[in-house]
Amino acid sequence: MPFGSKSMYAFLILLFTVVFFATLRHEQNLGSAAAKKSIRFYEDIFLSSASNNSIAAYLRELTLQPHLAGTAASLRTALYVKAQFESHNLATHFTNYTVLLSYPVSSSLTAHFGDGSAVPVPLSERGVRENGVVMPFHAYSPSGSAYGKAAFLNHGREEDYRELAAQGVEVEGCVGIVRRGGGLSRYEVVERAAVHGVAAVLMYTDGDREEEFSEGVERGTVMGVSLGVGDPLSPGWAGLETGERLQLDDPRVREKFPKLPSIPISIDAAKTILRSLKGAEVPQEWKNDLKSSSIDIGRIGPGPTMLKFSYEGEKKMSTIHNVFAVIRGSEEPDRFVLLGNHRDAWTYGAVDPNSGTAALLELARQYALLMRMGWKPRRTIILCSWDAEEFGMIGSTEWVEQNLLNLASKSVAYINVDCAVQGPGFFASATPQLDDLLLEIAKKVKDPDTEMMTIFEKETVTNQAMNIQRLSRVDSDFAPFLQHAGIPSIDMYYGKDFPVYHTAFDSYDWMVNSGDPLFHRHVAVTGVWGLIGLHLADDAILHFNYVSYARQLLGYTHILTEKLGGSFSLHPITDAIQEFMAAATEIEEEVKVLEKMLSCKLSEDETMDDGLFILKRRMLNDRLIFAERGFLDGEGLPGKQWFKHLVYGPCTNHESNLDFFPGIVDAIAGSTGMNKIEREGVIRHEIWRVGRAIQRAAYALRGQLT
Repeated sequence: MPFGSKSMYAFLILLFTVVFFATLRHEQNLGSAAAKKSIRFYEDIFLSSASNNSIAAYLRELTLQPHLAGTAASLRTALYVKAQFESHNLATHFTNYTVLLSYPVSSSLTAHFGDGSAVPVPLSERGVRENGVVMPFHAYSPSGSAYGKAAFLNHGREEDYRELAAQGVEVEGCVGIVRRGGGLSRYEVVERAAVHGVAAVLMYTDGDREEEFSEGVERGTVMGVSLGVGDPLSPGWAGLETGERLQLDDPRVREKFPKLPSIPISIDAAKTILRSLKGAEVPQEWKNDLKSSSIDIGRIGPGPTMLKFSYEGEKKMSTIHNVFAVIRGSEEPDRFVLLGNHRDAWTYGAVDPNSGTAALLELARQYALLMRMGWKPRRTIILCSWDAEEFGMIGSTEWVEQNLLNLASKSVAYINVDCAVQGPGFFASATPQLDDLLLEIAKKVKDPDTEMMTIFEKETVTNQAMNIQRLSRVDSDFAPFLQHAGIPSIDMYYGKDFPVYHTAFDSYDWMVNSGDPLFHRHVAVTGVWGLIGLHLADDAILHFNYVSYARQLLGYTHILTEKLGGSFSLHPITDAIQEFMAAATEIEEEVKVLEKMLSCKLSEDETMDDGLFILKRRMLNDRLIFAERGFLDGEGLPGKQWFKHLVYGPCTNHESNLDFFPGIVDAIAGSTGMNKIEREGVIRHEIWRVGRAIQRAAYALRGQLT
């Protein structure tokens, strides 16, 4: 029977619908394969387009002058970075802040020896081009003067003062000489010295330095970070020109600055003083540690050498400049992949930080090349050039504080490169869910120091495994992203403990003669950095492994149980880890299912609407992104409220050598003077807080309400 007009119309609609969805499904299949092919294609293009010559040229230009934050020379480097971004047609902008910085005015040191002679001790590097090199100083040190006996304090740790007391050494009123190290920050060294009555502190950096660098002096900041990093006058909010600002005499500001004056000195200056000391012998406990010292220290004083010391500095409001280049995402422009490096330096900064800045500019050039070849990242990539990191991660912290809500709700991850190249050997630290991605990328990038090996292969041969550290330290710009905002993070570099750290010898010449003559290590770091960014921005489903994270947390409980000696139950944490592991396993299975759909491996009768698939993928990725935020606690760490992360953050107690659960570690160390009931209550509360944080992360992974 022939169709009527309505029946024919309905048949045609049905036929069109079937054909449309069949075509859509076919295009999805092709699109998925094309997407995977394009990522591999762009990976190959990115790696093959690397240029050591362009990186060398960037570094040469960046290091023509010293560029301490807040100076005209620092602004010139900001303008140079901005111009380079713009030359690649990247959307670029400045974000400026007005913050409290610190600069030296004058300093002097005279040694009065036991034979009656008096010798001025040189405090600056000789033979260095003036060209704006700032005299060696400790930023935020108070001005002051002292005249007292010289005394060697080793690393200035509490156990060092106990050893001195056991030797009968009185340090009150002395000018202390401290060898950098021992796990203490400069601020902690000076504060401990003040507690023990020391009049002033001179710090030197020991190590195996070439003779030509023995006059190098390590500049640095002595601002305390226990109350948080960033501008000391705007703790917790951005230091805007017209914004709220604390007064210098506010207790919250005074607490961040040490009470004693201090300056850095060179190894040569330290030798002049330490070899003249008499008095007590070096404690037995120090002797093994001092075997690697470049100074033969026999006696520790006090005296008979007297030191006359003075320092004058000034704190003043300065404008700092963060520079950004934004590559807008084509499908998820509201999801941010952040790649950052700081730009300011104590002197020329060829290693710290401009080896990383040169890598950032090279990365921008290579990404721009991919864009000209048709690449459009799924998610937005933001290249970040921070200012005033050396003073206490100020530029990055002010930006995080100003954008905290948007960053917390939209950031995928933050990847930091500070000193890209210091020497040989690849080093990386990360939050555990990013380990797998980091390892996979390391298998794709050629090792710069070995023929026919990748970075992963080289590290496996050399160290039996590629060892990824964690991020509890507070020494670079990942700190505000992870420890305040809860954003998954990576920090990486080549080499460590380079001999010209923070000295006037950290120059382009040192890099081409010693650090990376052919700039191949720079290329390797840029390759890893760029490919991680490429995958975080382009992978349809993020490769975050929370099963690995759960295993890491479980390993921490075993170490903590041993430290506590079974005197406390960790069941709040272990129970939460079981729940977290279950949630991680479940989402891992969900990822596998969606990946099968993405690669069209499901049977033909299991169709899914394209919009629904995109929604499910988006929801799953959001759960992977936001789980890290679960480890944050609004109250922060006890006594360090700005630091919100309860798994990774700074410990006050350095003797434990534990780099996880900082609240628990500090509760154990800080409660020793309490009675049994109070001590148990303090430690138990911190255990419960960590357990609840892990549970929150489990809830975030599941994406469901209780």
